[in-house]
Amino acid sequence: MKTALLAFALMLPLMAQAQGAGIFKGADLALGAKLIAENRCATCHASKVGGDGSAIYRPKGRIHNAGLLRGMVENCSTQLNLQLFPEEVTAIAAVLNRDHYRFK
Repeated sequence: MKTALLAFALMLPLMAQAQGAGIFKGADLALGAKLIAENRCATCHASKVGGDGSAIYRPKGRIHNAGLLRGMVENCSTQLNLQLFPEEVTAIAAVLNRDHYRFK
């Protein structure tokens, strides 16, 4: 069992890298923008990095594909106990991809 869990954990980064921006296909961009505003994401980001918070996007070496971007949004949801549904996480990540990352 431990070996299977370890193998799965080692595969997660590879699975995330395999996901292109196609994971955002059909995402509700209006919902994503609304959730970003409602959850005051920019305010939280500004408190972490200063300025308007946009310096948090594209941190060196951390997010270089769509799967990892969606994973970071999921991480924020978990850490802040936002209790977002998977489609809401995808919607937020899709907006961030459109506005900041532009993964293909």
